[in-house]
Amino acid sequence: MKNVPDLFILSEHADLLKKLKAWDIAYHQNDAPIVDDATYDAVKKRALEIEKTYPELAKSGASTHVGAAVLNKFKSYPHSVPMLSISDVFNRDEVADWFDKLSSKNVYIELKVDGVSYAARYENGVLVRGLTRGSGVQGEDITENLKTIPDIPQRLSGNFPPVVEVRGEVYMTRNDFVTLNAESEKQFANPRNAAAGSLRQLNPAVTAARKLSAFAYTYGEISNRTFAKQSEYFDVLESWGFKTTKKWAHHASNLDEIQTVYDDTMLIRDKIPFDIDGLVIKVNDIAVQEKMGSRANSPRWEVAYKFPAARAITTLNDITIQVGRTGVLTPVAELEPVNIGGVVVSRATLHNADEIKRLNVRIGDKVIVQRAGDVIPQIVGVAQPAPNTTDYLFPTTCPVCGGNVIQESGMVARRCINTLGCPAQLVGELEHFVSRKGFDIDGLGTKQLENFVGRGWIKTPADIFTLIANHGDEIRQLDGFGDKSVANLDMAIENARNIELHRLLFAIGIPEIGVVTAKTLARAFGTLDEVRTAPAWKLKNIDGIGDVMADEIVSFFADEHNANALNKLLEQINVKKANTMPVPKTDGPLAGKKVVLTGTLANFTRDAAKEILERMGAVVTGSVSAKTDIVLAGTDAGSKLTKAEQLGITIWGEDDFNRAIATE
Repeated sequence: MKNVPDLFILSEHADLLKKLKAWDIAYHQNDAPIVDDATYDAVKKRALEIEKTYPELAKSGASTHVGAAVLNKFKSYPHSVPMLSISDVFNRDEVADWFDKLSSKNVYIELKVDGVSYAARYENGVLVRGLTRGSGVQGEDITENLKTIPDIPQRLSGNFPPVVEVRGEVYMTRNDFVTLNAESEKQFANPRNAAAGSLRQLNPAVTAARKLSAFAYTYGEISNRTFAKQSEYFDVLESWGFKTTKKWAHHASNLDEIQTVYDDTMLIRDKIPFDIDGLVIKVNDIAVQEKMGSRANSPRWEVAYKFPAARAITTLNDITIQVGRTGVLTPVAELEPVNIGGVVVSRATLHNADEIKRLNVRIGDKVIVQRAGDVIPQIVGVAQPAPNTTDYLFPTTCPVCGGNVIQESGMVARRCINTLGCPAQLVGELEHFVSRKGFDIDGLGTKQLENFVGRGWIKTPADIFTLIANHGDEIRQLDGFGDKSVANLDMAIENARNIELHRLLFAIGIPEIGVVTAKTLARAFGTLDEVRTAPAWKLKNIDGIGDVMADEIVSFFADEHNANALNKLLEQINVKKANTMPVPKTDGPLAGKKVVLTGTLANFTRDAAKEILERMGAVVTGSVSAKTDIVLAGTDAGSKLTKAEQLGITIWGEDDFNRAIATE
C-alpha cells in the first residue's frame, strides 16, 4: 500500500524546502550565509527523513537539490558531468552505517576544505573554461578569475589527457583573510565568505588583488583515465601542476582507523593554516566508485564526516547584561579577543543565569569558546578556573531602568517587569500596543516607532496620543511623511482614544495575557480599576486564570513604573466598561477542557496551537494545577510536564493533538 503523507507532513516538508532554498541562495549566490551549518544540516536532515518515508516527495525535494541557480550577471554553461554534493555524517554510528555497506573496505580520507567549489576544463592541456558549482547542473563562468589564482595552472604539465575537467576548492588562508579584512572597507565574516566574494567577481582584477589559494581533489569529464585509485589521482594532479591536500590524507580499512584519523585531525585543526569543517571519506578504488554510482544529488561512494564548530580558549574579562525587547535579561561574556577560524571573537552569549551556574563560569576564568556553525560564539566550558574569584551574582534590578527583575516559576529567563517604562523594551512593547488586537493604530509600524522613540518623542505609550500635537511639524519634515500622512496618523490616533477594556488589557502587555484571557478578565471584573486591584486569590478563582497568570497580573499592576505609565495613559484615553462579552465556545471536542501548552511543537507555533484549541472549545491556561484536564507537551517540555505527571493529568503529544483536530 502506498504511503501517503498527511497535510501536516506536506506542510512541514514544504516549509523545510522553502527554508533550504532561501539559505542556499544566501550561501551560494550571495556569499552571505544567514544560518549556521548546524541549523542548515538539521533542517536538511529532517527533510531527507521525510523523503525517505514518502519517496514521492523526494522527486523535487532536498534529495534532488544541489547549490543554487546561477545569477544573471554571469554567463553560464552546463556541467558536462553534474557537480554533486557530498552526503554528511556527524558521528561514528552514521559513518558505520555507510562503511558497513561498502564492498571495498579500503578508503582514502581527505580534508574537507571550507571554501568554494570550482571546475576547470582543460583541452589539450590549456585552461579553456572555469565554472562555479551553481545549481550542480549549470555553473557560472569564472574562467578569467580562475586564471588569476597561482595554484590553478593555465597550462598543464607532464602527461595529460586531451580533455579533463579538474575540480577542487578555492579558499583563503586564515592569515590572508585577516590581512584582507585589515586592508578593506568591506569586512567579510569568515575566510569562506571572503573566498567566495573574491572569486565571483565580474572584474578579474578584483579577484587578482585578493590572495586566493586552491586545491584540486576530483574530476568531472575525462577523456582518458590512467589512474585506478583516488590516492593515485592526487599524484597525477600534482604532476599536472595542482596542489592537493595529500599531506594530510590517510588510508583506512576499518572503522577504528577512520575514527583515529578523525580524532587526530581534530587535535591539529587549529594548526592547519586554512579552515576545514570535516573529513571526506572516499572508496579508494575508482572502479568500485563507478559501480556504486550516485543518488540524485550525492555519490554513494563518499561521505563528509563533519567536525563540530571551531573552538578556542581565552579569558572571560567580564559579564554584562543585555535587556531585550521583551524584558528578558541575557548575560553576555566579554572576552579577551581571540581568533577562531579567521574571525576575531570578543563577545559570546551565556544565555541565562542557569547556564552560568551550569558552566560554573566566573570572571577571570580561562573559557572554551565555540563558534557554532562558524557564526554564533558561545562558551561551552571552563578550561582553567581563575584563582580567588567568586560566583557571579545575577542582577535583581534591571540595568537599564532599575525595575524589578523576576523569574517566573518553571521558567529559565529572568525578566524586567517594568513593561511600560523600560527603554530597552519600549519599541517592542509599542509594537504590541498599537497592533490590530490592541489599539489598532495604522501608520505606526516598527520603522516609525523606532524613529520616534530614537528622537525621544515617545517615551511611554501615553506619548502616542500627544505625538502630533507636540511634534506634528517636525514629523512632516521626515522622509516618508507629509501633510496627508500626518493627518491620517492623527486620525488613527484619535480614533483609538476610545477603547474596550479587553483590548486595553491585551495592549498594555501583561505577560501571559493574550486576547482570550484579556476577554476573560474584562468579563469577570468589568472595569480596569477592578482588574488592577484584584488580589491573586480572586484572580485564581476565575476559570482560565492559573497561578502563573495571576502572579503576572498582580506583579504588573504592583510595579511602580507600570502604574505611573498606565496612569499617564488613562489621562489620554477613554476605557469602555465591559458589559456583555462573547462567551467561550460551549461545544466542540474540547468544550470546557482546561489545557496547558508546554515545550515546542514541530508543526505549530504556540499562538497557532492556542488558537486551534480555543476554537475547539478549550480554555488554554498558563500553569498546571489540579484543575487542568490536558497538558499538550512538545519537545523540551520542562517543569509543567513533570508536574502534570505527578498530578496524573492527561498528557498529549503532537500526534494526539493532530487526531483531535481531525475529529473537529
